[in-house]
Amino acid sequence: MKITLPNENRQLVSYTLKQQERVFSSTNHFHSRRAYSAAHVVADPLSVAQPVLGGEVDWEATLAYRRSLWQLGFGVAEAMDTAQRGMGLSWEHAKELIARSAREARACGGLIASGAGTDQLDQAKDHSVDAIIAAYEQQVDYVESHGSKVILMASRALARTAQSPEMYKAVYGRLLRQVKEPVILHWLGEMFDPTLTGYWGSADVERAMDACLEIIHLYADKIDGIKISLLDKDREVTMRNRLPQSVRMYTGDDFHYPDLIKGDSDRYSDALLGIFDAIAPAAASAFQALDTNDTHAYEAILAPTVPLARHIFEAPTYAYKTGIVFMAYLNGFQDHFRMIAGAEGARSVIHLAKLFILADDAGLLTKPEQAVQRMDNVLQGAGISQEVLSYE
Repeated sequence: MKITLPNENRQLVSYTLKQQERVFSSTNHFHSRRAYSAAHVVADPLSVAQPVLGGEVDWEATLAYRRSLWQLGFGVAEAMDTAQRGMGLSWEHAKELIARSAREARACGGLIASGAGTDQLDQAKDHSVDAIIAAYEQQVDYVESHGSKVILMASRALARTAQSPEMYKAVYGRLLRQVKEPVILHWLGEMFDPTLTGYWGSADVERAMDACLEIIHLYADKIDGIKISLLDKDREVTMRNRLPQSVRMYTGDDFHYPDLIKGDSDRYSDALLGIFDAIAPAAASAFQALDTNDTHAYEAILAPTVPLARHIFEAPTYAYKTGIVFMAYLNGFQDHFRMIAGAEGARSVIHLAKLFILADDAGLLTKPEQAVQRMDNVLQGAGISQEVLSYE
């Protein structure tokens, strides 16, 4: 099977698919690591709501995708940045998403943790510490009331207002003293969200880490773990080794996840990753290999997914959601390539063509003929006509 794809040199090149779809396990029994997939939302393409104003969500397709993740054994990290939270998905939509997903999780026995932040505040204004705490409390109460674990998301409002690590300590201390069950903290690097630069009170990562760790050690009994997304393997390992034994490190490193999850002689990372949305079948099979200490199989399964992940998360990193949804479209989890806030336009057709090749390399095009046709649809939208393409 062949398709003509554009490359970086503006040339059209014939590409022959490997068509070697790898057989990944479909069972949901892995236990050596705890793994949350930050799941995307499916836009409603027939809504009259304007995408530039956020658009609407196709709830059934969105929940069906979550059921597929639970079936593979993943927990769902709900209403996070992968779901375009704060980047098209409003708090009002996030509330409905959390409520619906929590209900689905109870029905199928799936693990769920949901983001609680401060995005109901006007992000263009400064807010007092008390207002930020109140906003967090509102969202934490909402998440807990629906039976979901809480992920304390990094707050843009707090990053804008806080002048020192002490202010972060005051806010997080107030929240952690109130939560009903241990939460997951969230440290999202500026490559994912530039407005979070200097989080924990310092632009120096080592000083920020010290401030974060001080909070974790003070409230270890209220913290299940921390997700960090700095795309810095060494810093994650350093922080992981400084955590209390009871606190998990959830890697958010979409570049180095195989090594970090495998771990070393001291500790390993669990995971809360956006890339799992795109590579879930491979990741689930890799975790099953770890269950039997078959690190060779684990590495062999995940190695081909890394070039795909690094491409999806290339700069500007915050545009990664486009590649995640494109993978869902290629593999038939949704019938269109439309996104909340029109974010399908955040990546070039050249980027998407290369993504197609890397997904084929990783054996993650589950229905190759369908994937070719859908790649064709996107190419035609870029002015590459059907006559240019060839299928065999």
